Amino acid sequence: MITVSSTDKISINKEFLDICLKAYRLMCTARRMAELYDEKKEICGKYVHSTSRGHEAIQIAAGFQLKPNDFASPYYRDESILLGIGLQPYELMLQLMAKRDDPFSGGRSYYGHPSLRREGFPTIPHQSSATGMQAIPATGMAHGISYLESQGLLKSPDKPIVLCSLGDGSVTEGEVAEAFQMAALKKLPIVYLVQDNGWGISATGSEMRTMDAYEYASGFKGLERMRVDGSDFIDSFHGLMRAFQYSRSERSPILVHATCPLLGHHTSGVRKEWYRGEDLAKQSVSDPIVKIEKYLRQNEITEKELDSIRHDAEQKVLNDFNKAYQSPDPDVNDFDSHEFAPSEIVEAGERNPQSAEKVTMVDAALHAVDEILTKHPEALFYGQDVGGRLGGVFREAATLAQKHGEHRVFNTPIQEAYIIGSTAGMSAVGAKPIVEIQFADYIWPGINQLVEELSKSCYLSKGKFPIQALIRVPIGAYGGGGPYHSGSIESTLLTIRGIKVVYPSNAADMKGLIKSSFYDPNPVVILEHKGLYWSKVPGTLEAKTIEPDKDYIIPLGQANIVQQANEESLDDGLSAVIITYGMGVYWAKEASKNFEGKIEILDLRTLNPLDWKSVTASVEKHGRALVLTEEPLLNSFAESLAGRISKECFQHLDAPVWTFGAENLPAIPLNVDLEKMMLPSADKVSEQLEKLLAY
Repeated sequence: MITVSSTDKISINKEFLDICLKAYRLMCTARRMAELYDEKKEICGKYVHSTSRGHEAIQIAAGFQLKPNDFASPYYRDESILLGIGLQPYELMLQLMAKRDDPFSGGRSYYGHPSLRREGFPTIPHQSSATGMQAIPATGMAHGISYLESQGLLKSPDKPIVLCSLGDGSVTEGEVAEAFQMAALKKLPIVYLVQDNGWGISATGSEMRTMDAYEYASGFKGLERMRVDGSDFIDSFHGLMRAFQYSRSERSPILVHATCPLLGHHTSGVRKEWYRGEDLAKQSVSDPIVKIEKYLRQNEITEKELDSIRHDAEQKVLNDFNKAYQSPDPDVNDFDSHEFAPSEIVEAGERNPQSAEKVTMVDAALHAVDEILTKHPEALFYGQDVGGRLGGVFREAATLAQKHGEHRVFNTPIQEAYIIGSTAGMSAVGAKPIVEIQFADYIWPGINQLVEELSKSCYLSKGKFPIQALIRVPIGAYGGGGPYHSGSIESTLLTIRGIKVVYPSNAADMKGLIKSSFYDPNPVVILEHKGLYWSKVPGTLEAKTIEPDKDYIIPLGQANIVQQANEESLDDGLSAVIITYGMGVYWAKEASKNFEGKIEILDLRTLNPLDWKSVTASVEKHGRALVLTEEPLLNSFAESLAGRISKECFQHLDAPVWTFGAENLPAIPLNVDLEKMMLPSADKVSEQLEKLLAY
């Protein structure tokens, strides 16, 4: 525990008095902003917003500590932090009114949701509404900084740290525990500022928790902590100065618990007068502005000077409001830009180099990651059990830790949310993470981070913060893996806009797609079928291929025709195309032996972006199509794709678009005979082809 002693405090001198006067001006600014938003609620109430009223002192004190090379992760009430780092009311109001020139999101995101990459300011990557979820990406930033420092890759003469701001109610989120655990475990340079006003929305602290964040933090060995009076600027400034100094010098985490009054609404949509009653009067006793005014008077600042500061602040707020109100709205024709950062990847390297040997898919993946780590010191690889002791449960990381060091290839706790969400922070500071979820069935605790943080960042920051992350996920069923190690999840992933989904079916594609997924500036999930890793499943021997060279890259979004139908069948109108991926390629190959020369097989390889051009070309060529998947068929990606084909290729079809997949059950049963009953097989696919060709 770190305490603030009198020797830590800045003496009462002109320099500090100037700091207090600046803080007072900004506090008056924030108060007047909150008041004006209420007065102009016919304008400001159009979009939900929250203000910092009651939290001004601690937030401005925090803003004053941040340096241009630092990183910050504020929460939705932190407008005064933004004022403290030098942003203008006008800029914040542009976001309040969802205007075109909103510097953070161009009118796409809520007030108090900054995305800032500007010279002379701390970097603030995009984040969600920040009720706990931001703790993981923020800790990922600190983790990335720590890693880059260990490699000598940080060029800044100052040692950057991360500020992660949280409301106390959000600390009950499980993802916050994951962040605290990793910050303490890895000794990361981050300050967690927890602002405690005793309220959630309508629930009080006593209803939501058995302890406050300061007490909770005592359970994380290595996480230092302190308390400050968040309503008192003097105490807040001294405490945060000490906390920042500690984290900056020790490169270690610290939590600062700040008690604050909530003097404004929870948000504009949940107004204080509806339910808080006497609590408002109690909390107003701790008004930060009243406290700093008292301090300034004690230090011979006259009432006239205070009046002048208040007047100037109020006039500034009014002028900025009018200017923001009159500014243009967004161009509606630009509504869909920046779903993804543009990728400039082109096909490169040699797929079948002379004298190269055949490799399994698992070895092709291992070699691809090894080559990436060798070439790119900013790259690192982590996940459960991928470290040196085991090298992955499928040996997909064997020897990597020994070769590249345990600071680059390391185990994580059982924390899927951290594994996925930390990549957002890593990417923001310049690290390039490759991570692994041990089984597809385990990804669900990380979906919140994938959806709220990774998928939305590029779009909501208007391209300022694309997230470069490669997430490896072993997937699929074979040989009695059972209900928690055999699931297919691609349809769920494909409902998430803003991520790319890749699914290789052989070793050469595995290597080329891992490389392109790493270089793509967007979040990419690569699904790797466990049954294809070693080509041990009957009928999958062709998944083992000649290993491409180290420069081999397949751009995402390019399907591959792995088997052609012959011209005679095409001319006679007796052919069909099977559109599939992963294990489906091998069921299709085996089944097509019963229909010699009649079956084309299109391996999608990338599910998003989809190679629609190749799909339509194949459908139009054959007039019959079977979409084949390992997933339960009902409401799946396969059915969605079939529906799209039916609509857009209707005039070219000679039969309904056929679909086939697993039975519509919630899990893969353990018993191998029950598993066979549920899953597709070559024989089952052959039956479907017979019906399709006979239609």
